[in-house]
Amino acid sequence: MDDTLLLLIAAVAALLIGLAAGWAGQSAAARRKLTREQSFFGLPEGSECVLVTHRDSTSAHWSIPRHDALALLGLAAVIENCGAHPEVAPHDTGLQGFGARTEFCVGDPTAHRRLAAHIANLLPGVKVHPGDEGGADRGTFAIGGSTYRMEPGAVEYVLLARLTAGESGRPVFLAAGQRPVTHRAAVRHLVRNRTRLARKHGADGQFCLLLKVVNSQAYGPDVVELVADVTKAATAPAESKGHRASA
Repeated sequence: MDDTLLLLIAAVAALLIGLAAGWAGQSAAARRKLTREQSFFGLPEGSECVLVTHRDSTSAHWSIPRHDALALLGLAAVIENCGAHPEVAPHDTGLQGFGARTEFCVGDPTAHRRLAAHIANLLPGVKVHPGDEGGADRGTFAIGGSTYRMEPGAVEYVLLARLTAGESGRPVFLAAGQRPVTHRAAVRHLVRNRTRLARKHGADGQFCLLLKVVNSQAYGPDVVELVADVTKAATAPAESKGHRASA
């Protein structure tokens, strides 16, 4: 066997070894990424989760409002990628307590019973104005001494939170907004930034972010700004009745 053939065989062997090593490295990296994602969402392979949403009041049968349905579709790919099994449930159906399985709770906290209960129990530092008889200030957030009123179609706010409670410690994700378009914006922010959020807050960490949806009348849910990380204020015990939030 001459030197040229030996060099050719060695080159082919080195190429094959390199390809195998590269494939193995990529596979290992993909597995680590999937494991981190499963941990962040609390969705190990074969687990179950529940997506809790509004009923569409304009329909005679149970159906999901458009923006909420699109928000759930945004979560569907993540759930499928993690190998989990989702259940969709209306907000006014009796469900088990939180923590046993991952929950995604999406909607308007002034009308979504389970979302309102989660905010009261897990985010006692957040107050949501129910609105007066004329509906004024409906959905206004009061957090840490500040209030956040919406200007429909121009400036609207939504809370995006990852919280843990209960014995099993599976997370509850909340997308609590002032208008339906904000729910979809919050879920989109969660899905797009899940790697960064997991890195910043930890796979088992809690957070509550206040997001602002800008000019939804023109841009829909696409333009979203982070107003503040309000985790500390939102999870603090409720303040006394004598305290008034500043305008």
